[in-house]
Amino acid sequence: MGELGNSQEDYLEAILVLQNQHSEVLSVDVARHMNFSKPSVCHAVKQLKGKGFLDVYEDGSLHLTEEGRKLAEGVYERHLFFTEYLMEMGVSAKQAEEDACKMEHIICKESFRALKMGLKKDRESVQKMMMYALHSPLKNLY
Repeated sequence: MGELGNSQEDYLEAILVLQNQHSEVLSVDVARHMNFSKPSVCHAVKQLKGKGFLDVYEDGSLHLTEEGRKLAEGVYERHLFFTEYLMEMGVSAKQAEEDACKMEHIICKESFRALKMGLKKDRESVQKMMMYALHSPLKNLY
């Protein structure tokens, strides 16, 4: 299976999202969701099928292969993570969504894991400090 570009990853992500919303996904659904032309989607579908990430059934419905699903889920996880994180930092929802769509493609697995773990540790530290402050015998001194 070959390397995928950002656009191809976006197609897989869109198909995953649509499959989670509807039982059947057609090329026209992907075109509508991504605001792309149907010929552009058909070209991408052909490429993704050729690389083993997508199956097209006789009725025209699109189905992620196991490998395609794994890749799409990874892209979608990164997308959700960056969108949420940026919004927590005060970035508008629209801007966070746009930036997350870029960031999801450029970060490697190792860096993403480290970032998630670091953020998790930071959140746990903040929670511990808050719990200590709430239950500290010194809390009434302030």
